[in-house]
Amino acid sequence: MRTKKGTIVSAKMTDTVTVVEHRAVFHPIYKKRFRRSSKFMADSKGIEDLQVGDTVLISECKPLSKNKCFKVTEVLERVARVSDMKEEEGVDEAVHGNREEKVEASIKEGKEIKETKEESTPSTTES
Repeated sequence: MRTKKGTIVSAKMTDTVTVVEHRAVFHPIYKKRFRRSSKFMADSKGIEDLQVGDTVLISECKPLSKNKCFKVTEVLERVARVSDMKEEEGVDEAVHGNREEKVEASIKEGKEIKETKEESTPSTTES
């Protein structure tokens, strides 16, 4: 039974993900290594919350459809999710509080500047 390690590049289908596997191949004439990749469609039933960028281990199984003959057996590494990112409440409030104070101060300064300009312009025209 073959197993492959790859990265999910598409998770748009129901219970199916597309996994790309990269490998290094040695060129016989140029004596250089270069990268080859293969895409495999894998069944993801039973494993939830798979997203693009996750590193998974897939293993061969009986053909499930025309192109799908692998199953996701294990999630090796998950990409950071937006729902997992959590801001600290104290830091968040302090940052927003400072922003509001700065905005209020700039608004007050802006009004004062406008008022002084309005007062100075009529006095210059009268003189």
